[in-house]
Amino acid sequence: MYADKTLKCKECGAEFVFTAGEQEFYAERGFVNEPQRCKACRDARKNASRPDREMFTATCAACGKEARVPFKPREDRPVYCSECFAKMKEEQA
Repeated sequence: MYADKTLKCKECGAEFVFTAGEQEFYAERGFVNEPQRCKACRDARKNASRPDREMFTATCAACGKEARVPFKPREDRPVYCSECFAKMKEEQA
């Protein structure tokens, strides 16, 4: 049915594999053209149009370390570093 194909990226010239699974996905969605860029170039192209996210610095309410977050911290809500946040999510599950 589908077999892996090796394609050449039109952006960087690197070879990449268009897998049988990806080909099936493209067919299910009705896409008729094969991808022209490798994953890294597709991701870079997607992210180029997005503005950089403003990051804010806060102090973790659990361990006291510095935390960088994509939202402006408020005084009435605690902010956690990624490690403490992950621990809290684990404990809730």
